[in-house]
Amino acid sequence: MKRLTFLIVLLGGLALACRGGNATAIPTPLSLPTTASNTEAAPTSIPWIIPATRNPSTAIPPTWEPTLAAAPTVELPPTAEISTQSQGVSPTLSDMTYCTLGGVDLKMDVYLPEDRSQLAPVVMYVHGGGWAAGDKRNGPSLAETAMLIQNGFAVFSVNYRLAPEFLFPAMIQDVKCAVRSIRAHATDFNINPDRIGVWGASAGGHLVSLMGTADESAGFDVGQYLEYSSRVQAVVDMFGPTDLTTPMTTDQQVALLTNAFPSNLYAAGSPVTYVTPDDPPFLILHGDRDVLVPVEQAFILYNRLSEQNVPAKLVIVQNAGHGFNPVGGIPDPDPAQIPQMVLDFFNQYLK
Repeated sequence: MKRLTFLIVLLGGLALACRGGNATAIPTPLSLPTTASNTEAAPTSIPWIIPATRNPSTAIPPTWEPTLAAAPTVELPPTAEISTQSQGVSPTLSDMTYCTLGGVDLKMDVYLPEDRSQLAPVVMYVHGGGWAAGDKRNGPSLAETAMLIQNGFAVFSVNYRLAPEFLFPAMIQDVKCAVRSIRAHATDFNINPDRIGVWGASAGGHLVSLMGTADESAGFDVGQYLEYSSRVQAVVDMFGPTDLTTPMTTDQQVALLTNAFPSNLYAAGSPVTYVTPDDPPFLILHGDRDVLVPVEQAFILYNRLSEQNVPAKLVIVQNAGHGFNPVGGIPDPDPAQIPQMVLDFFNQYLK
């Protein structure tokens, strides 16, 4: 795979909720409760949307600069964050240690489907927060959790080490260890270890994209459960940066990137560096008015995947900024319809 020019952009520094409580390591064998709560009916499915004014097969120039750079920085206020508790969804198992790396016990929450009569496919959620904040219980994508567990998926939401105390590649090492740990305990959770998808937003979108493209040869697999693979079978990237070597255009972009990445690892930390034909299918969603992570980042990844014949779908949300917040009009498609898109995608590739 080629190394390209990169961009730094990403995740507005949202200060998300603190992680709670003391946790225990995954017991073996694991004794699971018999039920898990679930709520919400699925919204109506809508077609995949590719913007008619842009040809996705056309390469995006690496020197592209955001045309909306002068617009105010888009940041999600704390009140915009969605908690699984507010959705009426509680973890089946909370604050479990999935791996210990760098002296840190890494925690996850587990949401299991009510029907456990057969092996469940898995979706793992990786939160955003500029690689420096955030928590597994909060984030703009956890509205999907209730719908996923209603439809027979097991959902794992994970924390990872944060910058600036821990610099890249700590974050990707952690989430890859999470996948290996889930596979190692597949029997305990009654899940299918060959059907694992990942999804995340902003910095989380970057990390899940990197999980989808960077295999073991990238050197990010360290720590425990190395006898298991960290490869995943489907990826949903919501407005995550994909090419960190692209020139930065705002002070906030510079601050976010330099806070988390050594300058000599921008290429190594870019999902597009590792794209190969054997990568899993991708669903990429991005707002067309995003000035923190410009929409061209989505096209860069989509183009690279398409060049390698990797199944990829690109949804551009019109009139939407970072986090799909409205900018200049009513977002289209309605962000409330996105959970159904995510469910349809995982149903297609994990069931």
